[in-house]
Amino acid sequence: MEFQHTSVLLSKSVSMLELMDNSICVDGTLGGGGHSQHILEVYPTSRLIGIDQDENAIKAATERLSSFENRVTVVHNNFKNIRQILENLQIEKIGGAIIDLGVSSYQLDEADRGFSYRYDAPLDMRMDQHAKKSAHDVVNSYSEEDLTRIIYEYGEERWAKKIANRIVFERQKKPVETTKELVDIITSIVHSSPGMGHPAKRTFQAIRIEVNGELEILEQAIIDFVDSLQSGGRICIITFHSLEDRIVKNTFRKLETACTCPKDFPICVCGGKAEVKVITRKPILPTEEEIKYNKRAKSAKLRVAQKL
Repeated sequence: MEFQHTSVLLSKSVSMLELMDNSICVDGTLGGGGHSQHILEVYPTSRLIGIDQDENAIKAATERLSSFENRVTVVHNNFKNIRQILENLQIEKIGGAIIDLGVSSYQLDEADRGFSYRYDAPLDMRMDQHAKKSAHDVVNSYSEEDLTRIIYEYGEERWAKKIANRIVFERQKKPVETTKELVDIITSIVHSSPGMGHPAKRTFQAIRIEVNGELEILEQAIIDFVDSLQSGGRICIITFHSLEDRIVKNTFRKLETACTCPKDFPICVCGGKAEVKVITRKPILPTEEEIKYNKRAKSAKLRVAQKL
């Protein structure tokens, strides 16, 4: 299957980078290479480091960016390891960074990856195919309490407790092996209603986040990216659900705050200083036109911060 993905907020996010001449830019989520290609075209003197943990994405992006080969370095890794990646490449500072936290259309549409509730496939959901933990492990080995917590917190699913209870009940008969079996369990609890989307959407999102550790790595990764930026460099982050967006917003706010002393202290004793200026007080949203031709853009939000 060809790796196809329509990059969300493409022009806006790339223009917000405002890269200086001869800058190094990191695309922390290379995917099919859409953002990377646009960066290389808009900033013709730039060098790009593209990172992804999905081998299919690496292959597709390498081919797509082949005409820029002298300006591109592709790395098979997780963006959370940005410090080590740059150290290995003997790069001290970068001029900009972009992170698109969405799951690619390819991953969602490739049935045997197990990301989608629309296809019957083995429960997997690993972005890195070499990772040990899969959706099968989460669904069949986590306690009812942990399943409830994950589905409620990561999926914001109000029926989390009942879904977790039904999963545990069903797996006592036999392991839950496929996405269809999981969808059948969920839809026995959550019924479709106008405007809500697929009943399994939130639970699948929650399990995917747990399998890939998407939220637990995010705050520290942002801090490490900001630390790697040169003065004036910008980081642009595109999120697709409220939990990610909240982490990005709060981390940017924390990095923008100079003094961390308790409010009742008469003078500052912490010696802290702000590390960034937040460029987007409110997130940048896709236009109605973009949502019209790319429905997956609907929930996207772009936030930008600049290193001081």
